[in-house]
Amino acid sequence: MLNRIDLRGGVPDPRRLLPRAQLDVSVAVERIRPLVEAVREHGYPAIREASERFDGVAPEHLRVPVEVIRAAEGELDPQVRAALLESITRARKVHADQRRTDHTTTVVPGGTVTERWVPVDRVGLYVPGGLAMYPSTVVMNVVPAQAAGVRSLVVASPPQKDNDGLPDRRVLAACALLGVDEVYAVGGAQAVAMLAYGATVDPAGDERCDPVDMITGPGNIWVTAAKRLLRGVVGIDAEAGPTEIAVLADHTADPAHVAADLISQAEHDPLAASVLVTPSTELADAVDAELARQVPAAKHAERIDTALRGEQSGVVLVDDLAAGLRVVDAYAAEHLEIQTENAREWALRVRNAGAIFVGAWSPVSLGDYCAGSNHVLPTGGCARHSSGLSVQSFLRGVHLVEYTEQALREVAPHVVTLSGVEDLPAHGQAVRVRFPGGDS
Repeated sequence: MLNRIDLRGGVPDPRRLLPRAQLDVSVAVERIRPLVEAVREHGYPAIREASERFDGVAPEHLRVPVEVIRAAEGELDPQVRAALLESITRARKVHADQRRTDHTTTVVPGGTVTERWVPVDRVGLYVPGGLAMYPSTVVMNVVPAQAAGVRSLVVASPPQKDNDGLPDRRVLAACALLGVDEVYAVGGAQAVAMLAYGATVDPAGDERCDPVDMITGPGNIWVTAAKRLLRGVVGIDAEAGPTEIAVLADHTADPAHVAADLISQAEHDPLAASVLVTPSTELADAVDAELARQVPAAKHAERIDTALRGEQSGVVLVDDLAAGLRVVDAYAAEHLEIQTENAREWALRVRNAGAIFVGAWSPVSLGDYCAGSNHVLPTGGCARHSSGLSVQSFLRGVHLVEYTEQALREVAPHVVTLSGVEDLPAHGQAVRVRFPGGDS
């Protein structure tokens, strides 16, 4: 079922040979540019028209009434409620430890620099609602933002035909459990534009969604394109692509576990990537056999089969685990599982991954919901340079520079010298003017 790539014998740069979905976000940017501009100029009418065209729903009022959000919580299945509350509790425990503290450095007597960590003021959280609904994504976005101290949180999620044009009720219930009451039934690029620019959200133009400072959360290629287009107007967390899993496994791995984990991510999207890296052809054969058995029994078998057979998925055969480590570092997976002997030792040697799941009892699906870690992670190889969503994502470091007269006097000649080197004499004069008659 899975394509095979044989890298035994080694290659200088495995990146160009590894399976990866081909997505041209730049083309999508030009496709959605007119829509984004229409939302900026016209607000509600443009959003409503786009919702009708893309979602088949045209809500009269885009903001979800607070009483509807609270009612969704009240109607939540008790087991779902318990699971969401457990997810929230564990995520809060992990993210609480990520909060940075201010620190003051005394550079010289009388001269200090304090680094303050200031939360972003207002954040828009996008929760997708296409092939699947994601109340867990509400948790993963809201918890770190709240832990960071973000003052104002707003959620946007696509309207659903089967829910009277409102977002999925489980998404609304998750918002209620987290205390978020500003929610809009808007999806796609139009949601990103509304959050970035602000817009009217009712026919009379009386209600508005105020613009945000930052937008986080995953979405489809159109959401990703809108985030790229509006980066700079607002901050963004990342350009999230289709989900991906890589499994580094040896002969000790259980093929049923490996196959089930590959399937779990293929379930998301026909473009989802599932990659096994192993030195064991016996394991590769056994995983293929398990996939042939497990996929037809899955609820979303057609979607899974498409993803597993796609160019973005496959088995990569390597000489040994050291070679496998080089491959997974080159691939830089969103989710990386280590199912080997001495799994933790190999995991600690990994440099590039969004999140690493160590051993047979730490599957990716645990991280998706209840590990306490965050599931909003870098995709498409971006784990080589980017991190997943965390409290730090919502904080800005601001330096407070405080010098006394004497401390400035002592360093003034160096400031003047450097301003002359860079031919910016007014910079030096801004120091000289403070010490008339001096030799600075």
